Amino acid sequence: MKPYEKLLKDNRAWASEKTKEDPEYFSRLVQLQTPEFLWIGCSDSRVPANEITGTEPGEIFVHRNVANMVIHTDLNLLTVLDYAVRVLKVQHIIVCGHHGCGGIRAAMTNHDMGIANKWLRNIKDVYRFHRDEVDAIEEEQLKIDRMVELNVREQVMNLAKTSIIQRAWKHEQRPHLHGWVYDLKDGIIDPVCEMPAGSPLLDIYEYDDL
Repeated sequence: MKPYEKLLKDNRAWASEKTKEDPEYFSRLVQLQTPEFLWIGCSDSRVPANEITGTEPGEIFVHRNVANMVIHTDLNLLTVLDYAVRVLKVQHIIVCGHHGCGGIRAAMTNHDMGIANKWLRNIKDVYRFHRDEVDAIEEEQLKIDRMVELNVREQVMNLAKTSIIQRAWKHEQRPHLHGWVYDLKDGIIDPVCEMPAGSPLLDIYEYDDL
C-alpha cells in the first residue's frame, strides 16, 4: 500500500468510527461552523491545533504558516483574520509558536534560504528589536526558545495593529488576543502574553475613523 493510500484508508476508518459513535456527527458539521477560536500556528507537522488542544472539528478556525507569523502584507492571513472576526465572530485569537521551531532557527543564521529569505526577514526584525536580551543568552537552544517566545509576543502585537482587530475592539469589544508556546518535549502549552479587547497601543498604530 502506498503512503497516500494509507491516508485514505485511515480517513474512511475515522469517518466510520465517528458515525458509529454519533450518527448525526457529520450532518451537524455540514450545517454549522461556529468556532470560538482562531488559531494562528506554525505549519510544523508536529503541532496540529486540534490534536494538542483536544478539540473537535468545528471548534477552532485555523491558519498556519512558517513560524506562526502575522505579516501585514500577507493577504492569506488577512483574509482568514477578516473572515474569522467579521463573519465567524470569534471571541479569541491564539498565536501559538513552539519550541524547536525550524523557522526561528533558520532566521537566526546567515544562511541563504532562497525564497524563504523574504519570510524569515520578518523574524530577523524580531531579533533586531530584542537583540540585547537575546544576545545575553549564552546557550544556543535557550536563545532559540526565547526567540520563539518573543516572536509570539510580536505577532500578537501585529494582530492588534490591524484595522480588522481595532474595528472589532471598538464596536464589539472582542476578540481577546493570546500568545502561547507549545513545548514539543512534553506536549504542554504555556501562555506567554495576552491582550484583552481594547488594550492600549502606541498612538501611531491606532486608527481614529473606524
